[in-house]
Amino acid sequence: MSDSVSPIESESLPLSIIIPVLNEAEEIYPCLRRLQELRKQGVEVIVVDGGSDDDTIAVATPLADQVISSEKGRARQMNAGAALADRDWLLFLHADTRLPVNLPDIMVVWGFTPSVWGFFAIKVRGAPTLLRVVQWFMNRRSFLTSISTGDQCQFVKRAVFEEIDGFADIPLMEDIDLSKRLKKKSRPL
Repeated sequence: MSDSVSPIESESLPLSIIIPVLNEAEEIYPCLRRLQELRKQGVEVIVVDGGSDDDTIAVATPLADQVISSEKGRARQMNAGAALADRDWLLFLHADTRLPVNLPDIMVVWGFTPSVWGFFAIKVRGAPTLLRVVQWFMNRRSFLTSISTGDQCQFVKRAVFEEIDGFADIPLMEDIDLSKRLKKKSRPL
C-alpha cells in the first residue's frame, strides 16, 4: 500500500496567510495550531496585531513566521501583513475561521486558471437550522454576485493585490470593497 502524496506536497506552497488580530488570545492558538502542517509545506503565516492588551502576541509568536503590530483596523492590519508577505498568493484569515483541510490540493487549481482571486464557501459548524439557512443565502449571494466577506477567506495573487492598492482604509466592509474591485480583474475561483 503506497502513501498518497498531494501533487504539490514536495514543493513549497506559494502562499502567505495573513491573520489580523485584536485580543484573540483564546482563538489564535487553535487557529495557528491548525496551520502548522501548511507551514511545513512552505506556507508563510503572518499575524498582525492591532494593539491587543491580552496575551495574543505571546501565544502567536512561536506558531507564526512573523508577528507584527500595526495600527488598529482590520484593513490596515491586513495591508501591513501583505506588505511583508513574500509568496505569490495572499490569503486573509480570521482567527475564528477554519481553512479547508485539502487546501494544498485546492491550490493546484490556482495555477491553471485565469482567475486572480477567490474565496471559500462558508460552513457554520454545529449550526442550528436558522444559521444553516443564513449560510446557504450567504454562499448563494457570493456565488451569484462574486462579492465575498472576510469570513470566506479571501485569497488573491499578491501582484494583483498590490496593483489595486490592497484593502481600502475604511473601518467596515473592506472585504466587500476588495471583492468589488477584484471582480473587475477576473471572476473569482
